[in-house]
Amino acid sequence: MTPEENFERLQLTLPPPPEPLGVYKPFLVDGNYAYVSGHGPLISKGHFIMGRIGEQLTAEEGKAAARQVGLAILATLKANLVSLNRIERVIKILGMVNATNQFHQHPYIINGCSELFAEIWGNDNGIGVRSAVGMANLPDNIPVEIEAMFKLALPIN
Repeated sequence: MTPEENFERLQLTLPPPPEPLGVYKPFLVDGNYAYVSGHGPLISKGHFIMGRIGEQLTAEEGKAAARQVGLAILATLKANLVSLNRIERVIKILGMVNATNQFHQHPYIINGCSELFAEIWGNDNGIGVRSAVGMANLPDNIPVEIEAMFKLALPIN
């Protein structure tokens, strides 16, 4: 199945593509690669999942927030590329987790996004290299921020 067929099969609902909250581009193509700036768990325009994991949010809630970040990234991809079929594979994701000092399951949290991408592009193309790190805090107390890099399918028109 194609990524778009997988997207339809999963009956996913995307938030609106997030707007920049600073001086940066949320999406950039350079050669055969698409870069997506750090995205948060956007629910609707201007509304994010909030809270620190291990304090206001459980690990399961944090993982769900990471999946929501993945949906926000998909919204940005679709807004800029029109079709997820234009992505050949996930190259890398960097997941940042807003968690207490006692919380040590950062990779588990970022699995929420990684598992979503594997559902869209399959295990071969949907799983790339990854880092999952803990942060003392993230903007506006969001629980997760993720940036990603994708290889574009050729040809790009």
